[in-house]
Amino acid sequence: MPDYRYCESLTQFKRLKTPTVSIGGILLGKEYPVRVQTMATTSTNDTLLTVNQCIRAVEAGAELFRITAPSIKEAKNLEAIKRELLKKGFSVPLVADIHFNPDVALEAVMFVEKVRINPGNYADPRAKFQKVDYSDKEYAEELLKVQERFIPLLDLCRKRGVAIRIGVNHGSLSDRIMSRYGDTPEGMVESAMEFISICHRQNFKNVVISMKASNTRVMVQSTRLLVNRMLAENIVYPLHLGVTEAGEGEDGRIKSAVGIGSLLADGIGDTIRVSLTEEPEIEIPVAKKLTGYFEKRITSPSIPEINELPYNPFSYNRRKTKKIDEIGSTTPPVVIANLSKFDKIGYSDLLDWGWSFDVSEKKWSRNEQAADKFYFGKRDIALIECKEQLPIISINNNSDYVFVDQNSLTIDKIQWLKANPNLILVLSTLNTNGYADQRSVFIRLMNAGIENPVVIERDYSDVDVELFQLKSSADIGALMIDGLGDGVMITAQNIPSKVICTTSFSILQASRTRTTRTEFISCPGCGRTLFNLQETVAKIKEATSHLKGLKIGIMGCIVNGPGEMADADYGYVGMGNGRVSLYKGKIIMKKSIPENIAVEELIKLIKENGDWREKRVVS
Repeated sequence: MPDYRYCESLTQFKRLKTPTVSIGGILLGKEYPVRVQTMATTSTNDTLLTVNQCIRAVEAGAELFRITAPSIKEAKNLEAIKRELLKKGFSVPLVADIHFNPDVALEAVMFVEKVRINPGNYADPRAKFQKVDYSDKEYAEELLKVQERFIPLLDLCRKRGVAIRIGVNHGSLSDRIMSRYGDTPEGMVESAMEFISICHRQNFKNVVISMKASNTRVMVQSTRLLVNRMLAENIVYPLHLGVTEAGEGEDGRIKSAVGIGSLLADGIGDTIRVSLTEEPEIEIPVAKKLTGYFEKRITSPSIPEINELPYNPFSYNRRKTKKIDEIGSTTPPVVIANLSKFDKIGYSDLLDWGWSFDVSEKKWSRNEQAADKFYFGKRDIALIECKEQLPIISINNNSDYVFVDQNSLTIDKIQWLKANPNLILVLSTLNTNGYADQRSVFIRLMNAGIENPVVIERDYSDVDVELFQLKSSADIGALMIDGLGDGVMITAQNIPSKVICTTSFSILQASRTRTTRTEFISCPGCGRTLFNLQETVAKIKEATSHLKGLKIGIMGCIVNGPGEMADADYGYVGMGNGRVSLYKGKIIMKKSIPENIAVEELIKLIKENGDWREKRVVS
């Protein structure tokens, strides 16, 4: 069997055994809580603005604060920022964010407790996204150059007690790596391992690793694969988790929870950043809610240990199922509205799930994010006219749908399912570790050769909408990331039905299993951003949010911009003070245009390429 090991246990919640790393007295690793952090969006040269933003983040609960240093000038000003923070009574560890210039890293080390470097551009030249063929000898020579550039930083960090984060970004892999490994999780892991190996040979242990992407699948798969490699080579370091360019609002939170939560659920991760296109201090409560969901997690009742996986956790392959009642096989996962706990059901309840009734035409219509099916249980729907037009299901009362859970899936039940292949299973759980419990059932079904479609059912009691969204995204998104699940049915008595509906579709979109609207890949901004990112995102959303299925990247600068454009259809990338460049995929189409006309030019570009359609006017 292939070595698919990437966590301590698939059935018991156990933190990955990572060593302790000290960052200015903040200890992270297996023995310590998962730390939360954020990053400045101010200009690093504006000392007071950066200090005040840092203080707001610390007061919100930030344990580490990252600041960009794009040049020597900004690196030197980190001293003034540190001095001013100490004068105001704040000793939060600072992290310098470095791209492109090793000399800047050597300067920044003098004033911070941690330095983040990007293997994709620390020693390699800026990626031009061109295929470069290296012989084995030439490739080895390039690795020696990487080592020569990196060792001086290790030596200085060791001398000063400064930690290093080796931060790989899917959007900024080097041409050298991509030429040999592709723009893949494997390429990301190789990029990290080159630097990890140097740290190991130099006996430098104060290291943290991150594997980030705006694509949640790539982020999860690359991190798992990295853990697999580190375990195989017996070189394990603490892990920093984050989904880059997650966006803002509900989408940013759900996307972050799908990616970060999928890993935290398996005990992977020692520090996280929820990257939102919002103020840094707003990220912290979200991060704390997410980490809090996994703190002191237990598994009750116990789940029999799983030692082998019947699927590859390092790449996406949807579980093989047959298509029944438009569910399963290659059909995108469905959303089922569970209204079985309602006393009475009226038109407004169905409207919350995207369905409206035309009284004059006596006909139902649905929007892009409307429930595919309804489960009413035994509720009274007598007042609903033309209910026979609705896709209503019943469970346990006919031959199509049946509830299953870990306890009911006995040997006899498995044999019964084999004899009844035309059933749709609704998988529920009451386990305190519901994710592991439901995953275990999927594995049992796969090992038994059962190909019935499965709808994932979860019930939440939360009153806090944000907490509900984070929990459900982590629980269900983690299964979807692995291709487990042909639909979702979420119940939450204290949450409005409309929120449950939009959350369900957002989880599917964030896990890349079903697209029902425009996807915006927007970075959180930093000191390299030279325009108002939040205002720009709002303008672009207002103009393009009706373009279902289109991916639009909105990047503050060129560090990850062109790379993330590989995953986006169109890109809006800051290039300087008041200037923007527009991309189609990785190709720059309009260069350095004035910011005040950039949104209009983006719309023109979309139209020129045949991807525009006019907004539908609803009367």
